[in-house]
Amino acid sequence: MLEDSYLQLARDILDHGTYKDDRTGTGTYSLFGYQMRFNLAEGFPLLTTKKVPFGLIKSELLWFLHGDTNIQYLLQHHNHIWDEWAFKNWVNSADYAGPDMTDFEHRRLTDPDFKPIYQTQMKRFDDQVLNDDAFAAKFGNLGDVYGAQWRHWQTRNGDTIDQIANVIDMIKKTPDSRRLIVSAWNPEDVPSMALPPCHTLFQFYVADGKLSCQLYQRSGDVFLGVPFNIASYALLTHLVAQATGLQVGEFVHTLGDAHIYTNHIDQIKEQLSRQPKPAPQLVLSGQPNSIFETQMSDIKLEGYDPAPAIKAPVAI
Repeated sequence: MLEDSYLQLARDILDHGTYKDDRTGTGTYSLFGYQMRFNLAEGFPLLTTKKVPFGLIKSELLWFLHGDTNIQYLLQHHNHIWDEWAFKNWVNSADYAGPDMTDFEHRRLTDPDFKPIYQTQMKRFDDQVLNDDAFAAKFGNLGDVYGAQWRHWQTRNGDTIDQIANVIDMIKKTPDSRRLIVSAWNPEDVPSMALPPCHTLFQFYVADGKLSCQLYQRSGDVFLGVPFNIASYALLTHLVAQATGLQVGEFVHTLGDAHIYTNHIDQIKEQLSRQPKPAPQLVLSGQPNSIFETQMSDIKLEGYDPAPAIKAPVAI
């Protein structure tokens, strides 16, 4: 099964991981330097041992490819996975005039009385981002995160580099190049980002008419984040292969700090008790003139029959 390597990663962390404190104060068990390989010709590596919302993966990747860094586009597609970071900027600003949101990340998880207050304020925030462009411009932007680095890397002389367009052009013209690389880690911009890039650098490789991609991810939340990352970069590989007239090869996922949060232990054990099912198949309809014109409706899955979702809190 395609997801066996992911399940083995989870087992290895549970069996051999080192306990570490972390930025969020939650605590993790982690391993350093771990690699998984997925043969994309065998199917699409979306986990079946729990339901993973593919619509969120599609809209987030297209958001990156558009070079967008404002959550307004995500909210228009019912995607809330980046809300917390933008919301935090709002409640910490002088413009916020609502109930006390001090330490909201912790309080929403530990205080039942606080949860409805938090949800009300989050809905108020999301509605304003969706319906007030000036508010969205001020508080919906997350800084120079992935989309900015992929499509608008700032140079020292004030120009910008479109890394995605450049790498697609290089794959077409010089497929044997060892420089088919896109980086999201820009040290100058890291302090201004809502969340410094976890998936920091990826490289393409062409052999026998097939396109492979290797991702280096500095930090991986194995229960919640890594399943998204696997599917997102597998989808990216398919889209770039379509844009360059190639078949898909492998997605190689290299992790720096691969960790399971202490409040995800029970959930991942439940997931490991389930049997994986055959991988779904990805279907890309149409032939857009550019990868940047790809629409949500152009990307579909067939045969996805996962086990039920397993909820867990996000550590921010």
